Amino acid sequence: MTDHDRLRDGIDRRRLLATTGAVGVLGTSGCLGILGIGDDGGDGNGDATDSTVGQIGSGREGRGLPGGTSIADMPDLSGELTVYSGRGEFLVGDLVSYIDDQYDDFDLTVRYGGSTDLVNTIINEGDGSRADVFYSVNAGSLGALADEGRTQSLSEEVTDMVRAEFRTDQWIGTSGRARTVPYNTDEFSDDDLPDDVMAYPEEFSGDLGWAPSYGSCQAFVTAMRLIAGEEATRDWLEAIVESGITSYPDEFAACQAIADGEIDAAFTNHYYIQRVLDGNPEASIATAFTSGDAGAVFNVAGAAVVDTASDATLAENFVRHLLSAEAQDYFARTTFEYPLVPDVEPIGDLPTIDELDVPDVDLAQLSDLEPTIDLMRDAGVDV
Repeated sequence: MTDHDRLRDGIDRRRLLATTGAVGVLGTSGCLGILGIGDDGGDGNGDATDSTVGQIGSGREGRGLPGGTSIADMPDLSGELTVYSGRGEFLVGDLVSYIDDQYDDFDLTVRYGGSTDLVNTIINEGDGSRADVFYSVNAGSLGALADEGRTQSLSEEVTDMVRAEFRTDQWIGTSGRARTVPYNTDEFSDDDLPDDVMAYPEEFSGDLGWAPSYGSCQAFVTAMRLIAGEEATRDWLEAIVESGITSYPDEFAACQAIADGEIDAAFTNHYYIQRVLDGNPEASIATAFTSGDAGAVFNVAGAAVVDTASDATLAENFVRHLLSAEAQDYFARTTFEYPLVPDVEPIGDLPTIDELDVPDVDLAQLSDLEPTIDLMRDAGVDV
């Protein structure tokens, strides 16, 4: 993506303001905004919660019908379809059920599991795989399945629904997430935070946190390895460990620790800050964005049609439903992710995708975690 020095509406590219809007649930006709579900933040490996994700910040009150193509204007779904979903049922189950309920002649079966595990399952099942659609938490797993020759080409009618960097002819992104640096607003201001993620071990004076065993964090380090090189990444990891960085089981816990005053900043995906604010709109947490480096990677969840699909047209039309206006609005309202279809705006004071200074990295390569984990362990990280 191109850099943007001057941002529309005066939004600071490096800052997501902590908002204090009233928490509430706003339903819109024909949309899924009324739904609230536990959120693992899109990694597919978080723990389900009993609480629901409410709505905070600007953009919810009075938000009308979204842009994009409504389900009513999409091809009907009819027949039997099996989806292998690397996104948790507690995260996307209501959305999938909503789509299923629109069609009397549609018989949908969903198998949930980890994205990497499901890729291996499809490969091991071979020609006998029951999977028609693979719904992944990240582009890396989609790329891994495509590299094995286990996906089918999508039509341009579908791929043209999102911009080129979020799809190939074999898979398509359905929602996105940005890497960020959440920080404690009682201790630091945006001006105190380095614009370069590589500078944090030396230039940031506060206490840092992360979740090194979490998939998103490992993808972040993988991006650093691809962008900055193995030697520079090793140096960064060793310096981070030497700084006394605190490890957490997941990135939501790291963000909650910031709000609780345990640490001052962390490396996480953007929506975990929104989860914290959902529970406490007055929490002392805001978000900074680094520029053009691994700390600013934008990854996507997405879907592919598996080569064993018994009805490839039905499978592709289901994928198209994940890009419907209703589904995209659901991702914005309920999971706090970035919608990828144009004209469906994110919720709250988020910079647009165009306003983020995202590095040029092949998202599919972020699945190459084994050398990353080896490097992290060699640098003294407890993974």
